[in-house]
Amino acid sequence: MTAIDISGVTKRYGDELALEELDLTVQEGEVYGFLGPNGAGKSTTINLLLDFIRPTAGEVTVFGRDAEDGSLEIRERTGILPEGIELYDRLTGRQHVEFAIESKDADDDADELLERVGIADAADKKAGGYSKGMAQRLTLATALVGEPDLLILDEPSTGLDPNGAREMREIIREENRRGATVFFSSHVLGQVEAICDRVGILRDGELIAEDTIAGLEDAVPNRTRLRVRLDRIPEDSAAALSAVESIDGVSEVETEGTTVVVAVADGAKTTVLRTIEEHGVTVEDFETDESSLEDLFVAYTADEREVAP
Repeated sequence: MTAIDISGVTKRYGDELALEELDLTVQEGEVYGFLGPNGAGKSTTINLLLDFIRPTAGEVTVFGRDAEDGSLEIRERTGILPEGIELYDRLTGRQHVEFAIESKDADDDADELLERVGIADAADKKAGGYSKGMAQRLTLATALVGEPDLLILDEPSTGLDPNGAREMREIIREENRRGATVFFSSHVLGQVEAICDRVGILRDGELIAEDTIAGLEDAVPNRTRLRVRLDRIPEDSAAALSAVESIDGVSEVETEGTTVVVAVADGAKTTVLRTIEEHGVTVEDFETDESSLEDLFVAYTADEREVAP
């Protein structure tokens, strides 16, 4: 069954176009990563799902219910960690979670949830004294109330140290194993790469790519990097680099001391090595770095290419 279905959605704010004919589908049980540079329309999309704003055109459904007509039911089934949420400074961490439990008419134990997100020792501390990371953990605890069918997380690792980010990933995995669908936006690409089933990349309000990470890698073949360590810099280094750049299959050449780093298609690696040696230097060693999600993100968002989702 479909958890999220966004069909032909356009959203305008006056003359500003935030989303343009967006089509996006997330199946129940998926962990879906939503990526894009600032201003791409990620938060607008999340606000549409929660009926905080309405589309200018198109339809938004969650669990088969229209986001506007079924907003109350949808929110009852959804746990939300919004970006930049403001806590009630005078309430304790426990009081925040208890309020969420009461609002959802759930039977969760507030202390157990605070323990799960790692701030049990701050349960009686007023939230006004929480650090940014503690506030993020507290908001996650409220999002987990009632074992939601859908978790919507907007930049969930904001303010967390590496251990906190790792713990966040594990909680997301646990919730997914329980059966929850997870939809989250993030600038921390390693988080997305570690846990997502599929990734959608948004640019200027349009979904320009959507696939598994492996599928995205296949669509950007020249992102493998060949790192070639030389015995010295060629006497005419400019000519050597120009010769490598001209090879069919090479998209980028950089130098790091006596190492040349080349973004290259697999079939051109041997040609790169031979071309370098033709300029009077010895290749002492070489290795390849497979493309990372960060490489793919840059490729999709920086280029003017159009990639069908």
